[in-house]
Amino acid sequence: MSEKNQKTNSNQKTKQTQKQHNTAKNTAVKNKSNKPLNFKKKKTQQEAPSRRKNAGQNKNKKKASPVRIAFLGGLNEVGKNITLFEYKNDIILVDCGLAFPDEDMPGIDLVIPDFTYIEKNADKVRGIFITHGHEDHIGSLAYLLRNVNVPVYSTRLTNGLIECKLKEHGLFGSAKLNVVKAGETVKVGGFTVEFIHVNHSIPDAVGFAIKCEGGTVVHTGDFKIDSTPIDGGMIDISRFSELGKEGVLCMMADSTNAERPGYTESERKVGDSFELLFRKAQKRRIIVATFASNIHRVQQIINVAERFGRKVALSGRSLENVVAISAELGYLKVPDGILIKLDMINRYSDEQVVLITTGSQGEPMSALTRMALSDHRKVAIGPNDYVIISATPIPGNEKTVGRVVNELMKLGAEVVYEKMYDVHVSGHACREELKLMLSIVKPKYFIPVHGEQKHIQKHAELAMSIGIDKNNIILADNGTQVEICEDYIKAVANVPAGKVFVDGSGVGDVGSVVLRDRKHLAEDGIIIVVATLDGVTGELVSGPEVVSRGFVFVKESEELICDARDTAYETIMRCFDKNIRDWGAIKGRIRDDISRLMYERTKRSPMILPILMEI
Repeated sequence: MSEKNQKTNSNQKTKQTQKQHNTAKNTAVKNKSNKPLNFKKKKTQQEAPSRRKNAGQNKNKKKASPVRIAFLGGLNEVGKNITLFEYKNDIILVDCGLAFPDEDMPGIDLVIPDFTYIEKNADKVRGIFITHGHEDHIGSLAYLLRNVNVPVYSTRLTNGLIECKLKEHGLFGSAKLNVVKAGETVKVGGFTVEFIHVNHSIPDAVGFAIKCEGGTVVHTGDFKIDSTPIDGGMIDISRFSELGKEGVLCMMADSTNAERPGYTESERKVGDSFELLFRKAQKRRIIVATFASNIHRVQQIINVAERFGRKVALSGRSLENVVAISAELGYLKVPDGILIKLDMINRYSDEQVVLITTGSQGEPMSALTRMALSDHRKVAIGPNDYVIISATPIPGNEKTVGRVVNELMKLGAEVVYEKMYDVHVSGHACREELKLMLSIVKPKYFIPVHGEQKHIQKHAELAMSIGIDKNNIILADNGTQVEICEDYIKAVANVPAGKVFVDGSGVGDVGSVVLRDRKHLAEDGIIIVVATLDGVTGELVSGPEVVSRGFVFVKESEELICDARDTAYETIMRCFDKNIRDWGAIKGRIRDDISRLMYERTKRSPMILPILMEI
């Protein structure tokens, strides 16, 4: 073969080899991009033993312990919010609020949660996390920290309000207060708590993502979705959505407005209403009653007052404290010279003054109530006053608010209240917002919180309407302890969770028996029977005397009082004749006989109090 033919054959082999190489390369690229079934199948067959091995390891892997959540307040009631989270040997608390007394609690100042379970497990408590600075979330903190002094974590404004409250109780120096910004996380024990910004009727409100080995629990706190908030910070919807994508074991959400359709109005709408009302007031003095902690509302009143050239005065100690703290921390922007002291309002004409006051719920000792009853030392209501009640009555307060409105009108003032104008918007989410939050968080389990039974049940119905299984929803009550893990949610053994009454400086010394006696006294009055007996012979030395208070007017019921005296005398004599010397038994018989007489004659049952003295 010639050299030329050898060279030609060599070139042909080279081209053939290159063609085979290119074909193989193209096939590889095709396999990489299109992933033919034989390629995937082959890979699956190769990896199958490894996967089976891992599956066996996962099966043998120890499951995480369940998370326990105990509700010590805030369910089937408005206020007193406090929730306990327990994982293994670690406990954290969310909120520590109080409730105000109702008509069935005469003489009671405050109602706080029962801390028995917390105090019993004090060595496990790692911290208290506060959602926002309202009284129903921070009000009982001072009473708990007296006995269980653990770190408290809250945002800047909430921390400032807590500081003020602890100073009043003399606990500020010993308290362990920590300021946390929205978006930051805190690790305590086996828990990691993430602060998430939400909108509410007070700045610096947050919800929590509570994480542990058992899973993630989202607690919204009190919230609404306000796209045009006064403080400029919209709720961090994107973070809630991210948590939903990561996987949320359980969600607990505010149920206060679960009955109300649609969306909650933006706080800015109230500002527009104030503009209209201030213009309508013309040359009259303006008095606005609102919640002391509603800093957004106070800011809007100040803004409108400045535009109308009016000075602003404050009435109510709680309001003065909140405004001072908020202004100091920069949450309230107060123009120079616009705030004046209450003592100075008489130096200005009515058209130059706006008075912001507490008492929007008709509280008996509030500034507005005292004004309505002409009992305020510095403010006298008259025909030239224009009163705006910028709040909706809390359920149960409708009568007290109505009474205040009536008294103000009797004094000649014009009163704007409830839905007459848009002078109030809620700080809580309505039905569509609640559904939106449930839809983006996508929890496996759901527990509606913060509200009465009707609110909680409506919220549960909303959860079912977006696809959450009924069996994955728990309707809890105060004292309920819920256990949650990937496989189940169930209520377990209850924990102590009653009401503790604060009366003056006494905490817990007034119980149900004392309250029952107070109501008995208030409803039927009292009859006191006083007699003196010989300590040796047991004979009657003097009396019995009968004294009545709150039962009948003695001067008009002398015959009844005389009959009561005779009945007591006869009862003591019978005891003496029967040789009964036990004074407890004698008192019991006097009580029974007088009580029977009074019911027969008046159909009333006053409290009977026998007093026997020995000489």
